[in-house]
Amino acid sequence: MYWAEFLTVALIHLLAVASPGPDFAIVVRESVAHGRRAGTWTAVGVGTGIFVHVAYSLLGIGLIVSQSIVLFNALKWLAAAYLFYIGIKALRARPAPAGALEVQVDGLARSARSAFMIGFVTNGLNPKATLFFLSLFTVVINPHTPLTVQAGYGVYLAIATGLWFCLVALLFSQARVRSGFARMGHWFDRMMGAVLVGLGIKLAFTELR
Repeated sequence: MYWAEFLTVALIHLLAVASPGPDFAIVVRESVAHGRRAGTWTAVGVGTGIFVHVAYSLLGIGLIVSQSIVLFNALKWLAAAYLFYIGIKALRARPAPAGALEVQVDGLARSARSAFMIGFVTNGLNPKATLFFLSLFTVVINPHTPLTVQAGYGVYLAIATGLWFCLVALLFSQARVRSGFARMGHWFDRMMGAVLVGLGIKLAFTELR
């Protein structure tokens, strides 16, 4: 009965999740800098962060945020500040000292908990995700659709997001890909840092419509 609606939700989500943004940038950076394990845990964190957006969308809090410029701006600036923070840290990356490269390439520098939290916070604080899920649960999904079905959509969105970014982590943690960045790892960090800072600036000037 709800298959047509589900397929619409799945298609819209696919287009959204495939679009490069903070989630993509952070998963790529963690995968290249710290390896497949860190990249995968970051991807799991991003996927888990989806539940935050699903939860407030189902509770109707997202509607309040969308109508409150103060709340939206608070969320926006918090997210922008976080992207600035991790971006500036990456911009300050220095060449790995002799003998330290092997440790970095083996991905031992980032714990699973730390990688997970980076992904979770990056996604959970993204106000664009707030607006995406708000529009999804108020425009695309019929308000008369049972909450259990809507919650099922949310579970699918979280799992699909996590799996997508696990694939991204798998790709960018490949030995050939990582070896290509290993010697110039600090420059890659700086490039990704510039991307994250740029996303933070763009986010800071995002207006509520």
